[in-house]
Amino acid sequence: MAAFNKFNDFVEQEGLKIHDLNLDLLKVMLVNSPAPVATNTVKADLTEIAGGNGYTAGGADITGVWDESPAGTGRLVGTDVVWTASGGTIGPFRYVILYNDTPTSPADPLIGWWDYGSSITLQIGETFTVDFGATVLTIS
Repeated sequence: MAAFNKFNDFVEQEGLKIHDLNLDLLKVMLVNSPAPVATNTVKADLTEIAGGNGYTAGGADITGVWDESPAGTGRLVGTDVVWTASGGTIGPFRYVILYNDTPTSPADPLIGWWDYGSSITLQIGETFTVDFGATVLTIS
């Protein structure tokens, strides 16, 4: 998977208890352009690709769980997300955005993103997997 990049405001929002990384609804969505920048703060700052053909607008739940492992290191573990193009193409998209769909103030605060280096378009029957590996993110 591409390298994780955090949005700057995520650090402040964590300190202000905006995010509950264990209980809130955390989602990933797809964006093509403009590129996300570290100073973006909420989902509305970005342009999500259109829903349809196997992609639901708003993205997909990562079913996140927060724990401490190893001692002194917090980690967010998520379930991989898979999109399959059906009835048409999905995309193009280049960025996978992680955001929190629970808070209302601010609404849909951003956490981080992955840059896949170039635009991707899924053809009918093709799949794209957001593979988080052992952790989505860690804080130590």
